[in-house]
Amino acid sequence: MITVSDKAKDKIEHLMHDSQLDASYRLRASVAGGGCSGLSYKLDFDNETRPMDQEFEDKGVRVVVDMKSFLYLAGTELDFSDGLNGKGFQFHNPNASRSCGCGESFSV
Repeated sequence: MITVSDKAKDKIEHLMHDSQLDASYRLRASVAGGGCSGLSYKLDFDNETRPMDQEFEDKGVRVVVDMKSFLYLAGTELDFSDGLNGKGFQFHNPNASRSCGCGESFSV
């Protein structure tokens, strides 16, 4: 499962409202090759379901993950920071053995 912090939930709802997305859209989390640690996180809004997608709901936020990415993201918490040390979504991933300084990439 992928969980969502209260701050991330608020930011996701704000972004969906600003983009005028209806309730058919979900947050798609995925992993792609690249970044300084080998794998990088990706977030997008999507209203299509693909074969083998895993769908989770936490705090009213629906999150969709493809099966390949889910192997790396299982147990991850999505958070949002708006502090002085960096603004944006953060992944608290228990599967990552190492993360880069910016938090946008990781390795297992």
